[in-house]
Amino acid sequence: MTWDGTHYNYEAARERMVQYQLAARGITHPRVLEAMRRVPRHLFVPPERVYDAYSDHALPIGEGQTISQPYMVALMTQLLDPAPSHRVLEIGTGSGYQAAILAELANEVVTVEREESLSQRAREVLESLGYRNITFVVGDGTEGYPPLAPYDGIIVTAGAPFIPQPLVEQLAPGGRLVIPVGHRYEQVLTVAEKDEQGKLHISEHGYCVFVPLIGKHGWRSEADGEWEPEGII
Repeated sequence: MTWDGTHYNYEAARERMVQYQLAARGITHPRVLEAMRRVPRHLFVPPERVYDAYSDHALPIGEGQTISQPYMVALMTQLLDPAPSHRVLEIGTGSGYQAAILAELANEVVTVEREESLSQRAREVLESLGYRNITFVVGDGTEGYPPLAPYDGIIVTAGAPFIPQPLVEQLAPGGRLVIPVGHRYEQVLTVAEKDEQGKLHISEHGYCVFVPLIGKHGWRSEADGEWEPEGII
């Protein structure tokens, strides 16, 4: 973090993050880089971790969840490539930071979180920052959010065993879904693009590690025991 002699300079820290963690590692999308410069990441982490907010790693935010590494947020957003006219669905509100980045880039963001306390906390932060284009939903993210479907883009911020079928169904033709897919403790960052005929085209973009995507079409919590999740890929 940058110290100017009296306090931590968060704006300078964000610029260093963009230059050395993002641009230097292949994040080239101009709108994504600008969004990462604008959003005050330190407001989305627990108070005791604010001086670590712009470091190159994930941070715990409570309820067994994390705020993702800045590079991973930028990479997933770049792969999603949201346009100013898009409606985007986010699965896993968490801290609300990814939702803020999306809200800077898209016309409308719908964000689903299974933990009500996290959703409420994120909503308070985002509304205090003036975001008015975000719809907050508490529920099972693996089922998406049918009332506002279809979506031009869907981003999933937790690791899934498969791509949940409801998300595929709610993705608009020409839309793109970004999701970590794989084992419970390691995944491959996967992009599924739906063509105008409804066929999915899959590409993979490296290994990653996310908390498990819990729900009917994902993993169950450890208390629920093992099961066979339903989905594709």
